[in-house]
Amino acid sequence: MTALTGILGDLAANPAAAGLDRSLSCRLPDLEQVVLGRLSSGSVRDLRPVPDGADVPRADIRLTMTSDDLVALTDGRLAFGTAWKDGRVKLEAGLRDLLRLRKLL
Repeated sequence: MTALTGILGDLAANPAAAGLDRSLSCRLPDLEQVVLGRLSSGSVRDLRPVPDGADVPRADIRLTMTSDDLVALTDGRLAFGTAWKDGRVKLEAGLRDLLRLRKLL
């Protein structure tokens, strides 16, 4: 949770994220967990882990990565762009959100 809060907090604090109010999820398949939350008013709120499964609500912005890649992103050993290009991080969102997120990443 600490690693995810750090990464998402950095995104939320970016001026390009101003005005965004979107639900978030980060699927960690190796832990069989999904962390749900909300990006709003320059911060990430209400982060809570839930078991992965068919009943997990679909968020507006969805990330998928292993817990090891999450930690590597947090401590600077892995760049988001490289991880995304190599398929280690999957990012899904609507077209407008993807265009806005592009400025953040």
